[in-house]
Amino acid sequence: MAFIVKKKINGGEYYYLRESRRENGKIRAITLAYLGKTKKEAEKKTRDFLKNREKIKNEEIIKEKMVEEKKQEIKVDEKLEAEKKIKINIDELTNFCKREGFIFRSSDIYGGFSGFWDYGPLGIELFNNIKKEWWNYFVHQKENMVGIDASIISHPRTWQASGHIANFNDVAVVCKKCKQATKIDKTEVGKVKCECGGEYDVKGEFNLMFKTRVGAIDSADAYLRGETAQGMFMDFRLVQQTSRKQLPFGIAQIGKCFRNEIAPRDFLFRSREFHIGEFEFFINPEEKKCSLLEEKHLGLRIKILDAETQIEGRTELRETTVGNMLKENKLEEWHAYWLAEQVLWFNSLGLTEIKIREHMKSELSHYSSATFDLDYEYSFGSREIAGIANRGQYDLTQHTKESGEKMEIFDEKYKNKLIPKVIEPTFGIERVFLAVLTKAYNFDEKRQNVILKIPTKLAPVKAAVFPIIKGEEYEKISEEIVRDLRKEWNIAYDKSGSLGRRYARNDEIGTPMCITVDEDSLKDKSVTIRWRDNAEQVKVKIDNLREIIRSVINGEDLFKFGKRVNTRKKD
Repeated sequence: MAFIVKKKINGGEYYYLRESRRENGKIRAITLAYLGKTKKEAEKKTRDFLKNREKIKNEEIIKEKMVEEKKQEIKVDEKLEAEKKIKINIDELTNFCKREGFIFRSSDIYGGFSGFWDYGPLGIELFNNIKKEWWNYFVHQKENMVGIDASIISHPRTWQASGHIANFNDVAVVCKKCKQATKIDKTEVGKVKCECGGEYDVKGEFNLMFKTRVGAIDSADAYLRGETAQGMFMDFRLVQQTSRKQLPFGIAQIGKCFRNEIAPRDFLFRSREFHIGEFEFFINPEEKKCSLLEEKHLGLRIKILDAETQIEGRTELRETTVGNMLKENKLEEWHAYWLAEQVLWFNSLGLTEIKIREHMKSELSHYSSATFDLDYEYSFGSREIAGIANRGQYDLTQHTKESGEKMEIFDEKYKNKLIPKVIEPTFGIERVFLAVLTKAYNFDEKRQNVILKIPTKLAPVKAAVFPIIKGEEYEKISEEIVRDLRKEWNIAYDKSGSLGRRYARNDEIGTPMCITVDEDSLKDKSVTIRWRDNAEQVKVKIDNLREIIRSVINGEDLFKFGKRVNTRKKD
């Protein structure tokens, strides 16, 4: 607060403007201005001074605000410039996966074998992490789910009952113009053309089941499974009895499937050997209400291409909610619940670019009354990544007819024996794998290298440890850290090359944390952790490393666990 004071100097009166301020815990009076020799003049000059000071203060505030806004604009521009999202095409993705050790062409030394692929050291780590997340979300976190792992080859009558021998067919065609071989659906014959505009020459229908022989002497025809579903249907009663589950409940599994594709192509998108993660959820046909359906499901916003739009020959998506789909009678409540859960799981992996496509009646599978594809917007185009079908009572009824074994169970709630109906969510695990990779792929202009921003919980390597000073004592500390952390996670140890190159190598494979051991590690038992996404660093104690890494994997912010280090970025 400013105030006027009067001083007498050599018999004359002089007025000054002063103000009290707190400095270093003490109150001091500061002279702001000389106001003249009369009280009237002093009061006028005080008003003018304070008015002018307020104006200057406001101008300074505005200036500071403009400077701050400019700084933020510069930061945004730098971020956009430094981190350009690269639209990687399918061939570039294939080469990247081979170069970094994610995916190799099977039998590569013999020129490969069409439709078959091998997972490399990093690929199998990422793939297993995806499967682990899927199993945790859909099995361990659900009260009414159990899992199995059924055999790849089952009794041949399995596929007679399921309809695969009669119906699991594609039409083989060759373009008359570009000569490319491919497959189309029966309903597309005479209606679709090749991408080049050429007409298709129909070569006939082919069954996609892989046939084999079982037995050395009295051998018999058998098939490699084309889907994992049938093992769950055949084991349905055994699982229900041994797990003591009551309806509604589900059986889940992730496993290899085989389809003798006419023309494998597009990397892992159309291969002859692949993994499906799916579950069969069994419900009493009288059970119309889903007890698990919550607002987070009903209010979930999605983009859908519905059947009516497709029938009219249009492809426009419309935004709606799962609740509105129920009101439009596009699906039942349990169907809606599991569709929403699928989308929520994808969102938990950072895969938010999901679209829904409703199957038209003319394209429904022989077992389905309602089916929806979940498409993901990859950098090279929209492709199916998952699906969900209402299989009704078809499969259990067919196996009852073919085997002569009754598949009915007693429902305690409704006090009746019945064959349940089934909702079946299905995931192409390879396609989820590629979605994670393409979403994570970034090229940083500032660092001039690829940064694979894989979610920490999915990252193939959780952390890398570097001694940045040569010497046995630093290597010893580094190796002790690595041994301790490897009790829980996949950890890399790298002591060769420049620090910048070591950072870059780990950026390219998606390692979220790089731990450096330096002179402070000897003095105070601390290390520096560098965060992949922004290259910023934090100093933490070695004793706290495991708990910190565990917390970061679970989604917590690394920088709340220590002091940020202001250092020159070495990348």
